[in-house]
Amino acid sequence: MGGITFYLFIVLTFTGVLLMYYYHPSKVQAFRDILYLEHDVPFGKLLRNMHRWAAHLMVIAVWLHMFRVFLTGSYKRPREFNWCVGVILMVLTLLLSFTGYLLPDDQLGFWAVTVGTNMARATPLLGTEGPFGQQLGMTPFNDVRFALLGGSIVDANALLRAYIWHCIAIPIIASVFMGVHFWRVRKDGGISGPAPVMLESEIKEQKGPRPVIMKPSGTQ
Repeated sequence: MGGITFYLFIVLTFTGVLLMYYYHPSKVQAFRDILYLEHDVPFGKLLRNMHRWAAHLMVIAVWLHMFRVFLTGSYKRPREFNWCVGVILMVLTLLLSFTGYLLPDDQLGFWAVTVGTNMARATPLLGTEGPFGQQLGMTPFNDVRFALLGGSIVDANALLRAYIWHCIAIPIIASVFMGVHFWRVRKDGGISGPAPVMLESEIKEQKGPRPVIMKPSGTQ
């Protein structure tokens, strides 16, 4: 599942670069570019759907990969560091999916980002509605939601920030962590897996009968 996830990341990178040729991160042009891509660009709808479905499949593959690693106990020593790196990669994958939601600038993306950033107001310490947020001076104009949107509402600043995070910042960060992840897989002895299952009869056959030791005559 890890290999499938990496393959999907390559597909997303390739299709994403091609999509950037037809996209402008502005409130006036973003949705028009999507319509132009789907109805006028040759194979444009196929290109966008490849990017969209690969993103959905990558999220599913990451969860299945983490589930498999947990079930087989591959997060234990000496792979506990790589497990932490994998958790970070899973969070980055979800952030890539979330920031990509807003880029078409349609109703689905608008309300998804509105709900998601409203939840950020309850972040401990950093959100105006979170624990200890007001005690630390957090307001709707300086908390984590304001930083994510570049303002107090989902507008042009939010679209530009989502574009930069989605196309530049998060892919670079994820690539670095993937390099560390692959290095640790090789360092820890290759791809992990469950211990081999052996039947009781096979164990007895491997052990075999105990050899009989003959003592020389005359010895005590």
